[in-house]
Amino acid sequence: MITVTRLNGKPMVVNAELIRTVEENPDTTITLINGDHLIVKESMTTIVEKVIEYGRHLRRMLPPD
Repeated sequence: MITVTRLNGKPMVVNAELIRTVEENPDTTITLINGDHLIVKESMTTIVEKVIEYGRHLRRMLPPD
């Protein structure tokens, strides 16, 4: 899960595994796999960084092979 900010300033948590695309035009729009669109204050680059960090966090929780 990643935390993002709605345009009205309220924080919201999004399941990073449900993100299909992220676009900037000029507002950042997150499209989920179910077709929902979320418009947030964070830049596209910031969203990508948060998703990458989320994935790294999950991999650290896995037991060693």
